[in-house]
Amino acid sequence: MDERTRRTDEELTPNMRRPAPPPDVVAKPLTRFRIGVGLVAVLLVFAVYETVHWLKSTSSGGRFPQGALQSVGAATVATGNVREIVNALGTVTPIATVTVQTQINGQLTDIGFTEGQLVKKGDFLAQIDARPYQILKEQYEGQLAHDEGLLAQAQLDLARYQTLAQQNSIAKQQAEDQVFIVQQYKGSVQQDQGLVDSEALNIAYCHIVSPITGRVGLRLVDPGNYVQTTNSTGIAVITQLQPITVIFSIPEDDLPDIMPQFNAGKTLTVTAYDRANVHLLATGKVSAVDNQIDTTTGTVKVRAQFDNADNALFPSQFVNARLLVETLENVVTVPTSAIQRGAPGTYVYVINPDSTVSVRQIKTGVVDGDLTEVKSGLSPGERVVIDGTDRLRDGLRVAVAPETGQPAAATPPPQGGKPAGRQGHNPGNSQTKPANDGQ
Repeated sequence: MDERTRRTDEELTPNMRRPAPPPDVVAKPLTRFRIGVGLVAVLLVFAVYETVHWLKSTSSGGRFPQGALQSVGAATVATGNVREIVNALGTVTPIATVTVQTQINGQLTDIGFTEGQLVKKGDFLAQIDARPYQILKEQYEGQLAHDEGLLAQAQLDLARYQTLAQQNSIAKQQAEDQVFIVQQYKGSVQQDQGLVDSEALNIAYCHIVSPITGRVGLRLVDPGNYVQTTNSTGIAVITQLQPITVIFSIPEDDLPDIMPQFNAGKTLTVTAYDRANVHLLATGKVSAVDNQIDTTTGTVKVRAQFDNADNALFPSQFVNARLLVETLENVVTVPTSAIQRGAPGTYVYVINPDSTVSVRQIKTGVVDGDLTEVKSGLSPGERVVIDGTDRLRDGLRVAVAPETGQPAAATPPPQGGKPAGRQGHNPGNSQTKPANDGQ
């Protein structure tokens, strides 16, 4: 700083001089910088420590300390029966659903059913006022009697004229004309009889009975209303419950296995489970297969019929249908939980006699719940790992937990969980048939 500048600053008053920055303003940025550097250093030291510790603990090449035994669950490969099942989503569909309509116009005078009642075919349902039709019937019966009298008189005249004509007492033309008069009266009598029968039918229509055996729904018309044949709502709806059917769709790829048996008259069993696929509702059989494949979904509709003696199936109810295609007997089976899929393909961990495990490729077939058919790769009596496979590698020594169950064998379908059997096509929940992996 030169002499002039120094002198100028000295001449300034204290209020006019530039203030020096406070000490804490200068110290705060420096303190924050030092704290940040310290935190980074601590994190680097911790990361180095963890890396060294992990490398030491995995020096054997795995995630666990070298020489440690891995505890696993095991099952014994066995032979048994496996069912080939197609799973599908279905809807309970009645064989017959009838909307009871009036066939005659008139006032509804009486209702003979209770809502929700089970009725039989021919049971009384409703009554329409029949008096107007009874009066018309009496009128037509009177006209019929009148024309029948004319017909009888014409027939007597015809017989008399024919006799006189043979005696040449009257003109032959008069006898011939009488023949046509008799025919005219016969036509009138027949027309009158038709009118009488028509009114008798209308009177019968006034007494409405159930056309099928089933359950009546809610009442749609109350007594006192004037009902007409043009009404679209009807009086009530009756649904047949016994027997009842379930319609479901199966993939077209399953048709070659199903159609030859169906065409040969073999009974194809279908079981229906509830919406949660937990409780067995009913057991029935395939009654019909649709005549074409839906090109949009690649499926074909199948109808299965159930006796439904306990009314467990309800119309329009959603169910899970299981179609039994075939039962494979005496095949090699393994628990489904033992099967792994990865880079080697389809494989299992086989427990060797020296308590080590080895990877074994297998070829699978039909899946039946907790069991899977093994076409090749395993033999009965061998043991496979079913629990703890995520901790294993080829050649690792394991500690096998005692088996709590019997050797793998076919069992009845589970009452809960996922559907058993071959994975079929479900609309909205598409599944595929198990592939033959592990070639």
